[in-house]
Amino acid sequence: MNLAHLAEGHDPGTTALVAGSERWTYGQVNAGVAALRAHLDTAGLAPGDRLSTVLPNGVAFVLTWLAALGLGVAVAPLDPASPRAELGRQLALLRPDATVGPGGDFQGEQLLEIAAGASAPPRTGDSRGGRGSAPPIVELDDTAPAALLSTAGTAGAPKVAVLTHGNLAANVAQVGRVPGLAPRAGEHCLGALPMHHVFGLNVVLDAALGAGAAVVLSEHFDPSALLDALAGGEIQVLAGVPAMFAALAERPHGVLRPPRLAISGGASLPRAVAEAFAALVGVPLLEGYGLTEASPTVTSPAPGEPLPPGSVGRPLPGVELRVVDGDGEDAEAGDPGEVWVRGPNVFPGYLDDPDATRLALDEHGWLRTGDVAATDEDGHVFLLDRQKDVVIVSGFNVWPAEVEAVLAAVPGVAEAAVAGRPHPLTGETVHAWVVPEAGAALEPASVIAYCREHLARYKCPTEVAVAAELPHGPAGKLLRRSLP
Repeated sequence: MNLAHLAEGHDPGTTALVAGSERWTYGQVNAGVAALRAHLDTAGLAPGDRLSTVLPNGVAFVLTWLAALGLGVAVAPLDPASPRAELGRQLALLRPDATVGPGGDFQGEQLLEIAAGASAPPRTGDSRGGRGSAPPIVELDDTAPAALLSTAGTAGAPKVAVLTHGNLAANVAQVGRVPGLAPRAGEHCLGALPMHHVFGLNVVLDAALGAGAAVVLSEHFDPSALLDALAGGEIQVLAGVPAMFAALAERPHGVLRPPRLAISGGASLPRAVAEAFAALVGVPLLEGYGLTEASPTVTSPAPGEPLPPGSVGRPLPGVELRVVDGDGEDAEAGDPGEVWVRGPNVFPGYLDDPDATRLALDEHGWLRTGDVAATDEDGHVFLLDRQKDVVIVSGFNVWPAEVEAVLAAVPGVAEAAVAGRPHPLTGETVHAWVVPEAGAALEPASVIAYCREHLARYKCPTEVAVAAELPHGPAGKLLRRSLP
């Protein structure tokens, strides 16, 4: 098998990608991917290698993703908006064999030019149309790594989750077994979710390509542009995080043509946001649950299915879910417990981190998510809390220890703490507390500015409070839950 086959077998004249005024058909995509596969192969990449991409949502990202997969190369997509210091830390952890992006071995524009040349009509007198011979897609075991994704993990510091070809393909198939939940051939799916995140990568891009649908690529979420697209009936499948749907409801609009399907994930969906979106667009907003380590979708409502308020649906077909109490037993319906998940979509572990892998996965393949939920008698899942300290900002995981390490490097900071605080648009926001060294004067604005030079924007504190001391337990452990 190889996940790169997702884009094959569709009508070559059907639109696959939309990027502004530019459209790529499936025929053009497959021709371009083959050309890039040949280029990467000639450059020396081989099965088992790692390729990091520092690319925004765009045609270059999609073609590079498919070309590398086709060679048996694992892809590590990184956030192109991350500061250089953060990218450096991630690249040191990943140790890629090559990088696509600024300062890397390949440039996105270079690869796009190669792909565009291969997908153009043949020149007069050139039966090949400038195409070179491409190596065939490498057939792999389903345990071969496909994506290496940065994540806060289910416990501990930030890690790299290894998702295999089998994991990603299984989750696409599991979603497809829920009537009406997957994209359909010919539909247009919004591609504004970052594709360096598993939500945008597998729930949007891979699912659309597998179905023969089109992905409308957007480097940044633009609420006004999306409202215009909805007014023109240009989007049939809309997936996003709660902050995106909240932003839509706040803008003036005319008559909208509702999408067939709207799905929210990545963070808890406030009921007020769901209700405002449904009133705005005229279709219900479905909330699912997932995590990177599960590729990512675990539960989802079925479109049109009656759903108890507050539920994130039932487990997908082929996904096993347990709610485990403090004694390690299955909790009774209505009682809270930790969510454990098992299935072919569950990852094999963290990159080069066997200790973290053992903490996340038990000997029977159950993934301990660290999330607390309850179920009803009908199997509907209700998320209640998180056992872990991770802060979720617009669907992105932020591990407090990572931010605290940056804060500790700020001149004049003796100690720092970070926790999440509710936010109406992003679900949560990062709040920091800093204790100054003796005689030091700390300005919150300067602390935030320092963080922006060393952390991705969503990880940066939006508020910094200067405190005389921080709460600690008897053994000296920082008590984040006791922060004011």
